[in-house]
Amino acid sequence: MQSCEISADSTDDPLSSGLRRKRQPRIVVIGAGLAGLSAAKALLESGFTDVTVLEATDRIGGRVQSVQLGHATFELGATWIHGSHGNPVYHLAEDNGLLEETTDSERSVGRISLYSKNGVAYHLTNNGQRIPKDVVEEFSDLYNEVYNLTQEFFQRGKPVNAESQNSVGVFTRDVVRKRVKADPDDTEAVKRLKLAMIQQYLKVESCESSSHSMDEVSLSEFGEWTEIPGAHHVIPCGFIKIVEILARSIPKSVIQLRKPVKCIHWNQSVSKEIERVADHNSDLPEENKSSSVFVECEDCEFIPADHVIVTVSLGVLKKRHESLFHPRLPEEKVMAIEKLGINTTDKIFLEFEEPFWSSECNSIQFVWEDEAESESLTYPEELWYKKICSFDVLYPPERYGHVLSGWICGEEALIMEKCDDETVAETCTEMLRKFTGNPNIPKPRRILRSSWGSNPYFRGSYSYTQVGSSGADVEKLAKPLPYAESSKTPPMQVMFSGEATHRKYYSTTHGAVLSGQREAARLIEMYQDLLQ
Repeated sequence: MQSCEISADSTDDPLSSGLRRKRQPRIVVIGAGLAGLSAAKALLESGFTDVTVLEATDRIGGRVQSVQLGHATFELGATWIHGSHGNPVYHLAEDNGLLEETTDSERSVGRISLYSKNGVAYHLTNNGQRIPKDVVEEFSDLYNEVYNLTQEFFQRGKPVNAESQNSVGVFTRDVVRKRVKADPDDTEAVKRLKLAMIQQYLKVESCESSSHSMDEVSLSEFGEWTEIPGAHHVIPCGFIKIVEILARSIPKSVIQLRKPVKCIHWNQSVSKEIERVADHNSDLPEENKSSSVFVECEDCEFIPADHVIVTVSLGVLKKRHESLFHPRLPEEKVMAIEKLGINTTDKIFLEFEEPFWSSECNSIQFVWEDEAESESLTYPEELWYKKICSFDVLYPPERYGHVLSGWICGEEALIMEKCDDETVAETCTEMLRKFTGNPNIPKPRRILRSSWGSNPYFRGSYSYTQVGSSGADVEKLAKPLPYAESSKTPPMQVMFSGEATHRKYYSTTHGAVLSGQREAARLIEMYQDLLQ
């Protein structure tokens, strides 16, 4: 049985006369993802010297995970740099030459695209037929027009009617269906194809939002998410390079891997266990016994701190907030955690010896004709594969080989995660045979897939504004604790960072980076006299 111990590196009482005598504050950052590393980097560069980063897993990067297979790098997590103008992730990549490894054939207005902007998407039905290109284009124009309408409820303050249930999915499905059915120029067969395409487009949208269904995404808040101007980019050598750049200036001794946190004891609420250990620890400075925050790790170590920056995912907060904080979080913050949404978006990479798709095909979109009148996008467990919305062709083949990247989200992604590689590969192959009408498609020679939902240190991919939540909940999630300002209560003991805490850029890598910098800036301002 492990014996608990309390770290005794520092000797002054936090945020008391000791700090006013120029003592450096002790800062603990929980999580070595983009938010945590950005916060630590900013703090160290500003002159803070007592910074510790605790990472539960055996690697840095969080939801950035680049995997090297052969000569190619595949992204299990974050893939795109969304926009360039003012995007800190883009500028990190640009300044370090990470976007200069493109070839002429990859170049476009946006410099580089993971998936070719040339070619066309093949929309295939479960009857093995390709939907005519003109039908796809007509439907796509209609869908995009309705999608733009969903943005206006927030951006223009339009009232949401009761019929929509304040749901992006319900609103979109209802409006598009009515317009498709009312089109006098389409045959009944074409109308039925377009009606089936609604569900496929909503599945794609769900993967992009990391929601189980777009029915769960708030219509009134959907338009607050802000897109940074400029094209989307990828980093050919791996998104992990951004992580490495952020970590470059952080001494290795600062980051402790395989150091999961059990509980954050804040507001000078020291548990009896800490007091018991402290009473029997003659080497422990008296000042440490009254630290405003103690971080209790799974290995029984208690780390005293003046400030803790929590960067764990919203999924972890939903699962563990009751046990992760002592005392419990204020009701307002708990409500924000419960209201905001997060779910799982997973990727399934399939590598083939040779391509069975044509050179012009840049993706295979699965349209189930029997879903033309469906309302729900939830399937029985044995039909989890029906949630796979598409397989994209990775480009260029000279770099990636002959690889398809599949997308699946929601509860069905969790079911997929429970299956073994052989089952998933076989199921995907059968789907591809069914939709292409080609029974001779061989099984892939290799499969690689993510499992963000079942990973206890992530419990989801990224956040969204769920029906019933708003940007105000994001602000409440980001608000430091304790709320009440008092001369007797040290401020900003527990701070919150991560993509889910950024009101405009939630779900993005730049949102994560900016949130880390935001929390660091609070402390830099607080200690500006000390740091001069």
